[in-house]
Amino acid sequence: MNELGLLIKMTEKDGIVPLLERIKSFNFKTCQISTYVPELYTREVADIINDFCAKNDLRVTMLWAGWPGKCEWNFVGGPDTVGLVPLQYRRERCDIMKKASDFAAMINVDRIATHAGFIPENMKDPLYTGLITDLKDVALHCKANNQFFCFETGQETPVTLLRTIQDIGTDNLGINLDPANLVMYGKGSAVDSLIVLGSYLKGVHVKDGKYPTDGKELGIEVTLGEGHVNMPALLAKLKEIGYTEPLTIEIELDRRTGEMTADEAIRRMVDYLNAHR
Repeated sequence: MNELGLLIKMTEKDGIVPLLERIKSFNFKTCQISTYVPELYTREVADIINDFCAKNDLRVTMLWAGWPGKCEWNFVGGPDTVGLVPLQYRRERCDIMKKASDFAAMINVDRIATHAGFIPENMKDPLYTGLITDLKDVALHCKANNQFFCFETGQETPVTLLRTIQDIGTDNLGINLDPANLVMYGKGSAVDSLIVLGSYLKGVHVKDGKYPTDGKELGIEVTLGEGHVNMPALLAKLKEIGYTEPLTIEIELDRRTGEMTADEAIRRMVDYLNAHR
């Protein structure tokens, strides 16, 4: 049975231990760490994480690397601001990915993930061809650190992600499946996406959401089991393809309506997973 874990989001050095303590309070043995603050990629922060993990039998399975600056999580400004696609941010953010890779090596993590962004579906688009070159540069940096560079699902169709992976061509590329993102961006079925991307799977977020009903805004995140992901079918498909890595709970309460506290939401998700795995 897959271990359960929790995604935590670092925003400042002094808040790291309380976040890790929260994982411990749920008796999780794995976690993913996310941050949009590259200034935290230091040896001091790495030592804090390593010390806690060693003392508490906790394993960090993935570093989720974000980026500072403008970012609009919608269909209007998103293509120009999200991820590594936008030219005005690409060089800075690709450099941040390399720093994230070096930091991940400090905390003994062999995979990093990020949103590449709204990758063009037209492979002849100059934005696409340039992106492939820059992503390959990042992937090779990760490879030098013995790491996988993983694409989090969201802004792209599964086949666009597959094409991107194939065109980059390195052997250290992977997918961090966020099933709710696929649905909320209207990019496809989370279950069926595994037909296309299953062989590249390196991580899974546990999250549910609904398809968009507004052409300019994402669908909403909802309580596990109440959205369009079809979590029981997804769990069955993951088992079918032999996925044995952790299932990492992610909650973004700011994207929900009428939600309970974060801890209550986590407990409900654990109960749901235990009932359906």
